[in-house]
Amino acid sequence: MRTETNLPVTVRRIVLTGFMGAGKSTIGALLAQRLGWRFLDTDAIIEARTGATIARLFAQRGETAFRELETETIRNHSHTESQVLALGGGAIEAEATRQALARLEHACIVFLDAPLEVMVARCLAQPAAVERPVLADREQLAARLTARLPHYRQAHLTVATSKLDPQAVADHILEALQDRCAAPRVTTPQKEGVATS
Repeated sequence: MRTETNLPVTVRRIVLTGFMGAGKSTIGALLAQRLGWRFLDTDAIIEARTGATIARLFAQRGETAFRELETETIRNHSHTESQVLALGGGAIEAEATRQALARLEHACIVFLDAPLEVMVARCLAQPAAVERPVLADREQLAARLTARLPHYRQAHLTVATSKLDPQAVADHILEALQDRCAAPRVTTPQKEGVATS
């Protein structure tokens, strides 16, 4: 399912939001490749800068300090044109981050949506799953997702990803942004039998 609301006339940067396991990093890299744009993942930037994993930063510094670092990272890297930026799942919890995103010009915010059980299964299949003990507490995860949903749903575009592979999700986003991106698409492979609504 796709929802379009108030898409910018010209899109020069794309920001992907969504819960852990939504596919932001995978789909962000695909979009950047198709558009010939740069791809950045805020979690990867933070890990490279600090030399620690996100899980370790949470444990050592606490969530408040981590969110401040995350907001600073987003502010520093979100203004570049011809760029796809993937945010951490909880980034939109911070008011400062939401304000920074709201001030971005020529940006399309995309919410990658999926049922919690689908996203948890994707996370458990990743090598770093052992570093995410939070995955075992479904009740806490459900509460976090519920709290974040109103912020996620402020995005310009929502794509339900549970029944689409990453290529199809990228196709879906590019179709919605057709003639709005500031750079031409490099390639958009056609998928047979893929539902787009």
